[in-house]
Amino acid sequence: MALILLLLGILVNVLVFTDGQSVGVCYGEFGAPLPSPEDVVNLYKTNGITRMRIYAPNQTTLRALGGTNIELILDVPNGSLQSLTDPNTATTWVRNNVLNYRNVKFRYISVGNEVDPDDPKTQRFKTFVLPAMINVHNALKDAGLANQIKVSTATYTGLLKLSHPPSDGVFDDNVIGYIRPIIAFLAETGSPMLANIYPYFAYIGTPKEYQDLPFALFTRSTPAYDDKGRKYYNLFDAMYDAHYAAQSRLGGANVEIVVSESGWPSFGQEVATRDNAGTYYRNLISHLKSSSGTPVRPRRSIETYLFAMFDENNKTGSVTEKHFGVFFPDKVPKYGLRF
Repeated sequence: MALILLLLGILVNVLVFTDGQSVGVCYGEFGAPLPSPEDVVNLYKTNGITRMRIYAPNQTTLRALGGTNIELILDVPNGSLQSLTDPNTATTWVRNNVLNYRNVKFRYISVGNEVDPDDPKTQRFKTFVLPAMINVHNALKDAGLANQIKVSTATYTGLLKLSHPPSDGVFDDNVIGYIRPIIAFLAETGSPMLANIYPYFAYIGTPKEYQDLPFALFTRSTPAYDDKGRKYYNLFDAMYDAHYAAQSRLGGANVEIVVSESGWPSFGQEVATRDNAGTYYRNLISHLKSSSGTPVRPRRSIETYLFAMFDENNKTGSVTEKHFGVFFPDKVPKYGLRF
């Protein structure tokens, strides 16, 4: 009996530990100089990072991933979406970038990233996303991989009209016609919603008199507010639950949410400091590994991808966009995170 109890205890610990391994890191390449893809894959392996997201098919990276245990989110870039509305082109894309790499552990295909019907920079892509998703899914299905590799698209909390309190989360009126059929596709195929969730951007976008830095950095010891009996200690959970409430209103109550990006910059703005960024990443990882879930969805492991592996000095936009890396380009850890 003692031996059986010991073995059960070990099994439980293994299951909990495995379930908690939900932290991946996005591998962006808008920087120079950066390590070679082979060196980057080795850096993932030596740091125990078992999940990666890349934003376009990079043949060198895919070859380097072959035979490793690193699971991958592979993006279809927004600029390629229109071409994949043709089923034959989608079949070719899947053959060239997935089937040709049978020893790569593809987890999800993200068909587009942060396409927003209200954003002039991405609204031209909105009619391409769902047809491209369907065609990529069908190509995977024809190859016998539809149950193994799920097709989704990466959204973001900017699509929400209301997010506070989380239970009032709802998509913007102009977004509903775009997102509802996508949610229906995800529900039908058993695929997750990919969502980029950044407490940093929510914090700096809040009027100063209402800003709560401890809430954004997971350092509050008391709840910031109570939403119908649910107490919120951190902004990450609040944003996650708001997104879940919004998709639930459109038939997505059973669609899991995978956080496909989350991070904090270390330079370029008043709260974009190395100390704050390190605090955010360490506390986020600790929160994820606890498998405590959120107030709406407790005791769940939230699969999350940190953004990003390296600082990317070639990025456009604000200075902060260049400083989200958890490693320096010379592979030196910026925060000493334990993955």
